[in-house]
Amino acid sequence: MGLHPAFTHAQAVLFDLDGTLIDSAPDLAAAVDTMRTARGMSSLPLSVYRPMAGAGARGMLGVAFGMTPEHPDFLTLRDEFFCNYERCMTQRTQIFEGVPELLSMLAGQGLKWGVVTNKSERFTLPLTRSMAMFRSAGAIISGDTTPHAKPHPAPLLEAAHRLGVQPKYCVYVGDDERDITAGLAAGMATVAVTYGYLGQQADITRWGAHASINCVNDLWPLLQLAAKA
Repeated sequence: MGLHPAFTHAQAVLFDLDGTLIDSAPDLAAAVDTMRTARGMSSLPLSVYRPMAGAGARGMLGVAFGMTPEHPDFLTLRDEFFCNYERCMTQRTQIFEGVPELLSMLAGQGLKWGVVTNKSERFTLPLTRSMAMFRSAGAIISGDTTPHAKPHPAPLLEAAHRLGVQPKYCVYVGDDERDITAGLAAGMATVAVTYGYLGQQADITRWGAHASINCVNDLWPLLQLAAKA
């Protein structure tokens, strides 16, 4: 795919949240694993839950109970999972290494930044308020901020609007195929990260992202090299 103008004239960088800026898998896993043990089932290791952490309740309940959203008990267990997660969501969650430094470099170059996540505001707002680095975010868009969630482009377009930046000058960074789909539909440059929650049998090469990175520190050089192209 050819070089997107947003790389060379970037004014803002938007990020997915879970699996991109923060590692929330330990708290998500704990919330659902508690449900297993409460029912007399054995505990599962974090490594089993981690690949599906980006899929939220659907992913966690799928791993823990082999349950799909079509199951008659899904909504009941989903609500229990949400309550568990709400109580523990800041206990084990960590910021990925290099993220605060990257955000400082963006600010130093006059680049705005924001978050676009499918997490509902019920969780997004308390979680981001608990971490100082999010105070400099120009926009934090949740899955229920707009009528549509990713892979629809509406949340990304809303973030660009709040930042006062045209979508074509925005870069969107995420660890899920729906992130790339949404970014492309919004007319943004897209960057796929491989260190997040890729799910089961994900083939990142098929997502159509303009670039991919293996760690947070790889993003800044990408923006610098593109600017010199």
